[in-house]
Amino acid sequence: MKRAKEFRRQAWNSIRGKWGTLVITYLVYLVIFGCVGALSVIPSLGAVLGSIVTLIITGPFSLGLSIISLNIVRGDNVTVNNLFVGFKRFLDAFLANLINGILIALWSLLFIIPGIIKGYSYSMTYYILADNPSMTANDARKKSMDIMRGNKWRLFCLQISFIGWLLLCVLTLGILTLWISPYIQTATAAFYEDISAPLKANYDNMVENENIAEDT
Repeated sequence: MKRAKEFRRQAWNSIRGKWGTLVITYLVYLVIFGCVGALSVIPSLGAVLGSIVTLIITGPFSLGLSIISLNIVRGDNVTVNNLFVGFKRFLDAFLANLINGILIALWSLLFIIPGIIKGYSYSMTYYILADNPSMTANDARKKSMDIMRGNKWRLFCLQISFIGWLLLCVLTLGILTLWISPYIQTATAAFYEDISAPLKANYDNMVENENIAEDT
């Protein structure tokens, strides 16, 4: 069973040669959300408009970032345009964000902790959507719950292991975020690859057995 430092090492090695593209990609991402946030300065309806736009675009962009990080871990090419790929599956990505957000909020009403736990349960939703183009948002959420069963603490430990880097982000007034965010996202993608591998293997074996049965 891999530990946090192994996922970090895998992510770091995978990102080599791609830092420039990733920094530009995350800069574009932050600028877009910064502009959306700036809508709040508009009198009267600014805050409402900003919230609506954020709700609309968060899912597709989250899917795009997940696709990018999976491409990195798998050694595929990455471009800034990949950030917008999630909009090709706008409805699934939007619903994933909406459903997860509502359920986490409802669970959080039970003294916060259940909401945090559910957040970890649903954390692989976008990676699953990225790997399964025909899967619905709700099915991806349920599959995330399946593969995260027994793995929530491992993901928590992985995230906590970045605490030193996150403190450096504060000391650099957030500038280092452009490097640390893709590092964390890629390490999470490596984590997803690890915990989803047994299910993929079982599925491949099932398909192979079905094909053999059909041939006989």
